[in-house]
Amino acid sequence: MAVGTPGFSKTILRDDLSNMDLNGKRKLRIAHVAPVATTIPAPKHGSVEQVTALLTEELVRRGHEVTLFATGNTRTTARLHATLPHGYWEDIDMWPWEHYELTNLAAACERADEFDAIHYQAAFYPMSLAFSRLVKTPMVHTLHHQPYPEQVALWSRYPEANLVAISDYQRSALVGLNCAATIYHGMEMSEFTFSDQPKDYLAFLGRFTAGKGVLQAIEIAKRAGERLLMAAPEDEYYHEVIKPHVDGEQIVYVGELNHAGKVELLRGAKASLYPNQVGEPFGLVLTEAMACGTPVAALNVGAVPEIVINGVSGYAANTLDELIENLPAVYALPRAAVRRYAEERFSAQAMTDGYEALYSRLVAGRGAEINEDKRSAIGVGAAGSSGASR
Repeated sequence: MAVGTPGFSKTILRDDLSNMDLNGKRKLRIAHVAPVATTIPAPKHGSVEQVTALLTEELVRRGHEVTLFATGNTRTTARLHATLPHGYWEDIDMWPWEHYELTNLAAACERADEFDAIHYQAAFYPMSLAFSRLVKTPMVHTLHHQPYPEQVALWSRYPEANLVAISDYQRSALVGLNCAATIYHGMEMSEFTFSDQPKDYLAFLGRFTAGKGVLQAIEIAKRAGERLLMAAPEDEYYHEVIKPHVDGEQIVYVGELNHAGKVELLRGAKASLYPNQVGEPFGLVLTEAMACGTPVAALNVGAVPEIVINGVSGYAANTLDELIENLPAVYALPRAAVRRYAEERFSAQAMTDGYEALYSRLVAGRGAEINEDKRSAIGVGAAGSSGASR
């Protein structure tokens, strides 16, 4: 059979007009494997759950056939495959948690032949790597934490796996691994209301840990003579370390906020503080503040230099003194320009563009492998037949 015959024009890519959208792009069958700690998206906080939900919904909107592997109480426009009725954050008897994550992941891999690509959101670590050689369907593994060298050494057992970094800072740690792409987290911009008339306070949004720099945020507010509103879940660190500084006037704790409350806090702030003490692979709270038009004052650690552009979306300083000194310049930034910057770089659409391009590239590569296997098999068969006739 010649290479140009119909036997080679069709692969599992289903390359026909019924599988193309109006723009000529291939519609893909995608298994999106979410964490199963809680619903997608999470009720209050949960950046991995939020990003997973946004990507799922935008892929569906673009015409792809998406199956979301998540908890049964998840609400989605995708096809839902629920291995569990609810998440293990909601049920103390669901332990160990790793078993439930593996069960959900395995459910997707058991149906691998039904999909063109499988995408695993590694909320904790990419346990999906161990499945990557067991299925032929291309797999994508998005990392959501900054890996330790020991973890990278372990993952190097799978050097061909398609890892996705959420920043170049995170990517730099993946030495010896196949980082297929760097794709920034996105937001649904319509869910963040712009404001060009801030109130007279600074905002801190995140978690109460030493690494998040809560004490440094309090110090900034006190030294700058500013009011600080802090929002985060109450925990032991708050009661032992932070609460003694809360006076209800200059330093105010407003509790844990839902999405509407978070937007209201951010859009009303003169600036959002991000004085992290340890490097993180992203910083969704940075981009969420910018989506409201609120500039950011941050310490220059982790992925901050990739997200905060001095004089555009805020100011990233090397020291606390430098950060405080530049607060007036942060306040003076045009908030409409801050919002435009977020729209251009961190929208759900921009994020989905990145993943859509990656899926298509990997699926095309898989299709080429299949065609090559067909050519080889038919070539061997033809040779054998020819020899027998003589």
